[in-house]
Amino acid sequence: MKKLLTMLISAIFLISLGCKEKVVAPNTLTDEEKAEGWVLLFDGETSTNWRGVNKDHFPGNWEVVDGTLHCKESGQGEAGAIDGGDILYDKEFKNFKLRLEWKISEGGNSGIFYLGKEVPEWPIYYTAPEMQILDNLKHPDAELGVDGNRQAGSLYDLIPAKPQNAKPVGEWNTVEITVYDGTVVHNQYGESVLEYHLWTDAWNTLVAGSKFPALNPEWANVPNQGVITLQDHGDDVWFRNIKIKEL
Repeated sequence: MKKLLTMLISAIFLISLGCKEKVVAPNTLTDEEKAEGWVLLFDGETSTNWRGVNKDHFPGNWEVVDGTLHCKESGQGEAGAIDGGDILYDKEFKNFKLRLEWKISEGGNSGIFYLGKEVPEWPIYYTAPEMQILDNLKHPDAELGVDGNRQAGSLYDLIPAKPQNAKPVGEWNTVEITVYDGTVVHNQYGESVLEYHLWTDAWNTLVAGSKFPALNPEWANVPNQGVITLQDHGDDVWFRNIKIKEL
């Protein structure tokens, strides 16, 4: 009986080991992801294919460190560093799922732009929607806008992320943006937090009541394909596990 009990405990232990979630190293793809068509946009070691918006080089205010793309705090506000500014992946995407992890500093602000077009002397937000990145507790933007539409995960200044489930400062946040024929979904931690539809009457009405037409009268006419961009807002922010699947 004692021998049988020992064998049973050993079997349960082995089963539990097999059921444990496999640990995946940052900035790598699982075999399943590879089979599904996911591609890494950042290898964790180099800035290959990343450059500044309207620049031909990788800005000095960004660095690759500890397996992350890190925008260094400049103390000079949005894109205020001497060689700062937003960075983009040097390829346009149309229909896709984009996944990544971000971590923000205390009181920090940043963002993820998609479907953007480079226009000389224009920041990318003149043409691109933005998933907001924010310290919801200490950045003043969290209390501005309408109904929380400047908090983390939101379509910045347009649609709030609900539920608001972003992790606090110092923790990694996992997000996914899906774009397919004009339908866009923001996902945080496996939950859909907002959905909208480009080029519709509802979209045009939403944008018309925002600040964006004053920046670019054609802002509502978001391109059907464009670049993915990470924002330099003057605060420390880190990105990793940046991967995409074209649809």
